[in-house]
Amino acid sequence: MRTLDIIAEKRNGRKLSSESIRALVEGYVQGQIPDYQVSAFLMAVYFRSMDDEETVTLTRAIIDSGVTVDFSGLPSPAVGKHSTGGVGDKTSLIVAPLAASCGMFVPMISGRGLGHTGGTLDKLESIPGFNVNLSLAQFKEQVGGIGCALIGQTAELAPADKKLYALRDVTATVESIPLIVASIISKKVAEGDTGLVLDVKTGSGAFMKTLESSRALAEALVRTGRLLGMEVTALITSMEEPLGHAVGNSVEVVESVEVLRGGGPEDLREVSLALAAEMALLAGKARSLEEAGNILNQKIVAGDALEKFRQIIAAQGGDPRIVDDDQLLPMASHRCEVKAPRKGFVKSILAEPIGKAAMLLGAGRETVEAGIDPAAAVWVRKKTGEEVDAGEPLCTLEFNDDRRLREAIALAESAFALGDSRPDAVRRILERIAAK
Repeated sequence: MRTLDIIAEKRNGRKLSSESIRALVEGYVQGQIPDYQVSAFLMAVYFRSMDDEETVTLTRAIIDSGVTVDFSGLPSPAVGKHSTGGVGDKTSLIVAPLAASCGMFVPMISGRGLGHTGGTLDKLESIPGFNVNLSLAQFKEQVGGIGCALIGQTAELAPADKKLYALRDVTATVESIPLIVASIISKKVAEGDTGLVLDVKTGSGAFMKTLESSRALAEALVRTGRLLGMEVTALITSMEEPLGHAVGNSVEVVESVEVLRGGGPEDLREVSLALAAEMALLAGKARSLEEAGNILNQKIVAGDALEKFRQIIAAQGGDPRIVDDDQLLPMASHRCEVKAPRKGFVKSILAEPIGKAAMLLGAGRETVEAGIDPAAAVWVRKKTGEEVDAGEPLCTLEFNDDRRLREAIALAESAFALGDSRPDAVRRILERIAAK
């Protein structure tokens, strides 16, 4: 079938054959099909969607465009974790060493931040010397040796996804659920995961703004992962307000260390431990979530989780002393406080304006090519439900470059809503979706 016919079939709402989907992906990767035709195909999928069989075929075609890491020789399954992204979401920096300290094998290929959402790689690279660009051989060796490696996507893994995502980003087709599912699951299968825990964010700072759309994405991810041979569980978690207090790069490393040490913000601890417990269940390290939670807490109290983070940092060329001395991390030279205009209770904090404020200070990117300042940050001083006096800091902006400070202050001010009575407690974990 010609590419034009494939586009027309999907445009008209018909189901595509496996051969058609594979031919399109293979032709695009090999440079035989131009961007403009694949753009038309993506738009057709955006409007007409795909059923489970089509989505699985697309995912498998993306996987087969490159190599797949094989961890079958390890004594227990390789279990991954993926978040759909949010503001202050540093759970990977906590979950990966915590899970590895329990004897799990955790291969983790992460991404960079774009717009108001942060990226795990940027946070890791704020650690002096930390190298996220390991070869696949080094990646596999490190996972087998110390239980975990945290790297960026390599050219060998799912190269079709990199090309397709770049095109989706400039054709307004990012939000298509089948395309999101194929992108996420292909990378997780390619990195060698046999078990996967998904953190699907929902709310103002998330990619999916409503619980309904987040649930649809989570269910599709779980189904597709299962059909490709993985054990998959998804948690839908709230991203109405930033997760934790720190929003930035080096500051999020600091907060992650606090949690691994047994402290840190309550919301960040809750979500991180819930994700790690699900991983322990899939890896066969616990028979129930309650047992998994007890094991994880023991590893934190004993210092094993923090020691594992030191090992990962050292193995990837970073300075492990940052775990005990956060002054070795990049620090901003200037600070500015956003203060409460009156006495009251914090009614809500919109995550997206906080994330955008951090981006304007240099912590994130407006374009893929832009650089970042690892020290730039927003510290959220008051969380939803807390009482505040007039003039008391709601958040602190930390920066080295003040060119867009005024815009950042305006965004941070707009994020906070104050009320006269204490609001209901924020629910952090909204739903759990596992394969039926």
